[in-house]
Amino acid sequence: MPLVAHSDLPAFERLRGDGQEILPVERALHQDIRELHLGLLNMMPDAALQATERQFLRLVGSCNRIVQFYVHPFTIPGVERQGAAKDHVRSHYEEFPRLQQEGLDALIITGANVTEPDITQEPFWQPLVEVMDWARESVSSTYMSCLASHAAFKRYYGVDRTHLPRKLWGVYRHRVVDPAHPLVSDINTSFETPHSRFNDVPREALERAGARVLVASREAGVLGAVSPDGLRFVYFQGHPEYDANSLLKEYKREVGRFIRGEREDYPPYPEHYFGPQAHRLLDPYRETVLNALAHRETPPEFPEGALIPYVDNTWTDTGKAIFNNWLGLVYQLTHMDRRQPFMPGVDPEDPLGLKREHPTKPGAFERNTV
Repeated sequence: MPLVAHSDLPAFERLRGDGQEILPVERALHQDIRELHLGLLNMMPDAALQATERQFLRLVGSCNRIVQFYVHPFTIPGVERQGAAKDHVRSHYEEFPRLQQEGLDALIITGANVTEPDITQEPFWQPLVEVMDWARESVSSTYMSCLASHAAFKRYYGVDRTHLPRKLWGVYRHRVVDPAHPLVSDINTSFETPHSRFNDVPREALERAGARVLVASREAGVLGAVSPDGLRFVYFQGHPEYDANSLLKEYKREVGRFIRGEREDYPPYPEHYFGPQAHRLLDPYRETVLNALAHRETPPEFPEGALIPYVDNTWTDTGKAIFNNWLGLVYQLTHMDRRQPFMPGVDPEDPLGLKREHPTKPGAFERNTV
């Protein structure tokens, strides 16, 4: 599924430099291949804005080459931008009202930084609800990442997220618990995926609300689930889109916050992420930082470059497989006119026919997770 560089979004050139195939729009226009149009509502903070674009574009571009894929990034009011990020959005992002008018075949909604205990009090809540409500009626399927999943759980099921005692942060092993769903067809039955969140919605609450849980972990909880219809909303509390160094950069930011006095404790390591070789660099660095601060000296620079060879990516192949399945289902079901969500004959309440073929039967959590 080649990505089409239909705009001057810098991510296209960056991905081309990384070896990703990017189709020039001039060439795309001369090919008799179906188009799929995907919206990307990017609510991530400024520091992660462009990295998030590349991560999702990379997953999309790795899928089967069955269509030309046009990605339309946009944002919403209430997500404040500053400096270069503000200029980037102004130059390269589209307007939601125009996308509403032209239509989308599928949509990705990213996570976001939050400041309020009650998600409905966030400044972006009402604009986000507007996007979700429109997508629920007008888009064949929407992939909800992390905070976006929690927003949908609250909006459509009345399920509140639970604040965790400590941040769930690291790389965790998961197991497919509903192999009958085509979204997880032909992927590893057990695999690792990063999480980075302070809040959680537990499996029991989702199943009571009628959601279908697909992938879960004994340690990290639910990773993936779908709305009761089986496809309209795809929920992921974790981050299969992350790069190998995404958690490394998050850890570096937290160390910087500690050095600047913005957090009281030296940050713990992301769980199951740094191996022994990385620890041999990070343990002495921590002691050096603490000693420098105790003597009111400037700590040395964080050894990011030296650590990169010692962080592994153990999740991207599975993430690509899940996205391939997801976009394959969209391709099979969405209308040729992207202003309409489904082709004729598809039941919007059961687009995959799963309710009559594979009714939801919640399994035992202890038996079906790792």
